[in-house]
Parts: sequence; C-alpha cells; structure tokens
Amino acid sequence: MIKVLVIDDSALVRKLLAEELNKQKDIEVVGTAMNPYVARDKIVKLKPDVLTLDLEMPRMDGLSFLSKLMKHHPMPVVVISSLTPKNSKNALNALQLGAVDVLCKPGSAYSTQNIAQDVVRAVRAASHAKFDKKKLKTPIAKVQSDAHNSAELVHTTNKIIAIGSSTGGTRALNGLLPSLPANLPGILIVQHMPAAFTKSFADRINKECALEVKEAEDGELIRPGHVFVAPGNYHMLVEKNGAKYYVKLKQGPPVHHQRPAVDVLFNSVAISAGVNAMGVILTGMGADGAKGLLNMRNKGAYTIGQDEATSVVYGMPKEAYNVGAVTDQLPLDKIPEAIVNHMNQKVLEPHA
Repeated sequence: MIKVLVIDDSALVRKLLAEELNKQKDIEVVGTAMNPYVARDKIVKLKPDVLTLDLEMPRMDGLSFLSKLMKHHPMPVVVISSLTPKNSKNALNALQLGAVDVLCKPGSAYSTQNIAQDVVRAVRAASHAKFDKKKLKTPIAKVQSDAHNSAELVHTTNKIIAIGSSTGGTRALNGLLPSLPANLPGILIVQHMPAAFTKSFADRINKECALEVKEAEDGELIRPGHVFVAPGNYHMLVEKNGAKYYVKLKQGPPVHHQRPAVDVLFNSVAISAGVNAMGVILTGMGADGAKGLLNMRNKGAYTIGQDEATSVVYGMPKEAYNVGAVTDQLPLDKIPEAIVNHMNQKVLEPHA
C-alpha cells in the first residue's frame, strides 16, 4: 500500500485529491495538510511514502518547504501546480530541487478526471523512486573535454539521436545535455511533462548547453547542433524527405497513457533513419520506449539504456533491456562520452 500525504492550502483540492487517490486499491491517503508546518508534523507521525505538494501556500511556500525537506528528509514528492508563468518557473525549480514529477492542478486547463488519472500514475511512479542524501547532493559527472578532441565529430544531416525519459528524466537531462558538444547531429527528446512546462524546460536547459535547445515545432528541419524537445500533449515523429529529416507533430490517442510517447518517436526514427540513428532511454516508470528502441536496434541503430544504479526509477530502461533493445547499459555519467565516441565513427555499422 502506498501511503500519501496531500499538502495544499485549498480544502477543495485536498478533498478532491484524497477522494481520487483513495479509490485506488494500492493507494491510501493517510493525511492532509493545509501548509508545510502542519505537513512537517504529519510526515513524522504518519510516515507517508509519497507527498503531493502545492507550490503556493501561506506561511511557507512549497519551494522553500521542498528545499528543506530534500536537505533533511529526502523523499518522493509530486508537485501539483496551478498554471501561471510564475508557477511554470517554480515547477522547474521544484524538479531541480528533487521533486519526482510536476502536474497541473485541477481546474488549471485539464479536466478533473484527466488530472486524477495523472496524479494516480505519478504517485505510483514516485513510490518507486530512489532517494538518499548522498545521491541528491552529488552532481552528475560530465564527459571530459578530451573525449571531444579524440576525433572530429561527424555532424552531417543524415544522422540523428533520439532520447526518451520520464520520471526523474528532467534531472537526468539537466546532467546529460550540458555535457555534450555543439557539433553533434540533431537530437530529439520526448520527456513526459505537461504541456505548460515543456517550453520553459527547453528554454531553461538551453542556457546551460553548447547545443541549442528548443521546443519542437511542426515541420522544422532537424539540424546538427540542435536539440528538439517534444511539446506536451503532442506526439513527435521524424520524417525523412530526401537526405534531410523534419519534425512532425500530431495528437492522436495517447500511447502508454502518454502524449508525447517515447515509442512514437523511436518507431519513426527506426523507419526514417535506421542504422544512422542512435537511441537513448533514460529513467522513467512503465514500458514506454522499450518496443520502439528494439525496433531501432533491429534496424541497426546503436542504443543505450540508463542503468539501475543511476535511475531514479528503473522502469523504462529495465523494460527496454529485458526485451533486448539495449546495446549498452550505462550509468548516466558515462552516457555523454558513449554518445560522443559513437558519433566519432565515420561509418555507422549495424549492431548484432
């Protein structure tokens, strides 16, 4: 049974979340709190497995509380935020501080039913997240610069890198992308995230990278040195026209309860790029991306799966590994160098 403490200053939201979570056979809301001070005492008394946390509360805001919590008592937290420009920024700050996931508050722009389903999935995923003080305080190691100089990187338009991630993925990407040099082939990323936050996430991480990172737009050319983040609520595919690749965005039904879905991206890359592609699957709950990565590998692509030790949730990488989709399983800090070394190869050969 997953024990949850709901923290929100709105009595209505507390009631709504508690009712929806308590409908699940594997989840029990053991308590609610209207502010962080009440929450602090209830965490000690009730020992919840997961917290849901509002960002705007009286007496102490959610970010300040989260920062103190991760310093003294790190545990899985799902942030549930109203949709405002300020809260979009704060939601990303929460992920940086260690929140497992961020969701839109009921009434923000989505139906209560959709939000309830998202919260249930997020709480289940968060319950599997690994937390310890040492891991949270240790920065992700970056690839050494001499690896970039070992050979001139190939940056032609006929190669492509596809990355998929979910729970814990924003922190993984915050470590991975700034470690990469600017002259790599085009990179496409599906990170499970609400539509309100994908552009802000891309804009923020762009400031830390040699690569140019942006939210993807339908029909744009996939260029070397650029990273394209799938916008929330849209599947992202790759289409080839002549020798060039282009972004295609579409809605359509969710896949693995997700839109965007990693499998949709990976399957399109397998078809469009084949042996000239590389696939990377990072931390996340569920099986999204496993079959698509297997299709990529079967087409000759080189594929990487994040290992269990460095994954916040070893779900998606595990599923991919178990179906034989992963060429190399690596800790997060070794993935940038593996990407660079593989792209140094002048000719990409199919992997067995």
